[in-house]
Amino acid sequence: MNSQSNAVPESSFQSQGIAPTAVSPGQTLYWSIRRELWENRSIYIAPAAVAALFLFGFVINMLALRHRIGESSVDAAQQHHLLASQYELAAALIMGTALIVGIFYSLDALYGERRDRSILFWKSLPVSDLTTVLSKLAIPIIILPLLSFAITVATQFIMLLLSSGILAGSGVNIAALWREASFFQVSFVLLYHLLTVHGLWYVPLYGWLLLVSAWAPRAPFIWAVLPPFAICGLEKIAFNTSYCLTMLQHRLTGPEAPAATAIATGWAPHDFTASLIPAHFFSTPGPWIGLVVGAAFLFAAVRLRRYQGPI
Repeated sequence: MNSQSNAVPESSFQSQGIAPTAVSPGQTLYWSIRRELWENRSIYIAPAAVAALFLFGFVINMLALRHRIGESSVDAAQQHHLLASQYELAAALIMGTALIVGIFYSLDALYGERRDRSILFWKSLPVSDLTTVLSKLAIPIIILPLLSFAITVATQFIMLLLSSGILAGSGVNIAALWREASFFQVSFVLLYHLLTVHGLWYVPLYGWLLLVSAWAPRAPFIWAVLPPFAICGLEKIAFNTSYCLTMLQHRLTGPEAPAATAIATGWAPHDFTASLIPAHFFSTPGPWIGLVVGAAFLFAAVRLRRYQGPI
């Protein structure tokens, strides 16, 4: 008795003129980034949760402000200052949350797949180590800044609506409230700040964290902090200098505006809008040195992922 085989001959695809679909590197990188978003929902849940919590506190603050306005204890200047500080605080909290999420994500990005042995599955797919590492780098330097920008703009717009509704009829000029918000101008400055500082400026930071994540046998956070701490301590003991610590502080706190720029613009040196003038930011060696150092860290992370196995 002859039994019919269920196997499809390889020549049948050729006879039908069917060829395997080629996937471009851009598509592979895109779907790798989508995979990271699917597997790490904290990337967008954490900033959104902080925004929701802030809006809850903002409503309570606006109700208290309306009560104080009714008692004539707050003048127009104080009202504007209180509202402006609330907008700045919302942006700072969301950006800070995104930065923390990016740091812990980078530490676990390559370490986690070695710990749970899923690296054996991912290495079986036709995705290069370079594409995998770049997709993980794109989360903290591109995706998180854009997400935090969108959440911040949405939060500030909701704040404007809530403050208009709560303060309506209390004597506050609602039209002036919207006019003084400078919504689109402030949003543009915020986007520029996120893409330059939280993106380009922190490339060496995230590159170092990914390198540690690809190498650390245990406790990647300790291995990420211990070498810089040891180098700074050794420099201080041996030479009584703090160049390494100053360099790390400068990289972590972000670029500063020169004194001439601060005087000309009227901004304080700590105001991030003054430090993000394109002619100053891109003409200084800081961003370019950071990109070179970050590229070296990423190259090492790619090599380590290629040869590292499960823990």
